[in-house]
Amino acid sequence: MTALADATADRPLFDAALRRRRHARAAPGFAAAAFLHDRMADELRERAAMIARPFANVLDLGGPRPVWPAAGNGDGLVVRAALAACACEPAGRVVVADEDYLPFADASFDLVVAAGSLVTVHDLPDALAGICRVLRPDGLFMAGFVGGMSLVELRTCLLEAEAELTGGAGRHTAPMVEASAAAGLLARAGFAMPVADVDRVTLRYASLFGLLADLAAMGARSVLGERRPLRRDVLMAAAARFAAMADPDGKTGVTIEILHVAGWAPGPGQPQPKARGSATASLAAALGSRA
Repeated sequence: MTALADATADRPLFDAALRRRRHARAAPGFAAAAFLHDRMADELRERAAMIARPFANVLDLGGPRPVWPAAGNGDGLVVRAALAACACEPAGRVVVADEDYLPFADASFDLVVAAGSLVTVHDLPDALAGICRVLRPDGLFMAGFVGGMSLVELRTCLLEAEAELTGGAGRHTAPMVEASAAAGLLARAGFAMPVADVDRVTLRYASLFGLLADLAAMGARSVLGERRPLRRDVLMAAAARFAAMADPDGKTGVTIEILHVAGWAPGPGQPQPKARGSATASLAAALGSRA
């Protein structure tokens, strides 16, 4: 099931208050587990650099730490919106806001970038529509977030262990946006020329507990609105299954799929979209075509 499907339920998919607390708690020690966020942020900056145009007013949206450098020449403005202010950032730099309730006027920014911050937004379609709203005509939105088949090994171990020990299985990890649906989400939110691609990464852990520790350090523990407590015997059985999947060196590979998406706010002179399903270019190539 996709996150989009779950987000249409009557009850909130994610606990917004718990999500905020998780981010705030992880912030002081986030640097120790920042490798995925840094990978997303580096890729976003590299792709933006391919576009031969200035981005004077930039919204750095969500995420545990900044993606876009602060403007230094006085000609532009960089605003960071995050779930919680961090003591490591200058006072007044951060606007505390949820991604689906942006407190900015229409057409305020030339560029919106987001690294890792959209994966647990309850109403993702509404958040994307809000991002499109705050962009100026022909403004650019770029984001990287975990989705697709990420953490499939963790999910499988937990589901199988709980089903074996309890006869049923609760939800302990968040649903993911499927890679095949990512560009469509942007199109439905009003973006022109939406594109998406996938950066697949394999992480390797000596135990399930090392993976869970990294997820906690990232602020990525479950924030589902309805959570079944994870029994200790289930956790230990899941850890045993995880260990049984290990390679000869004793480490188990864990799949991460980083979805990179981009879209343009509608503006004059833009190329008309091709028929749905006819896209053949990569995200990097599509961005380069707008240089």
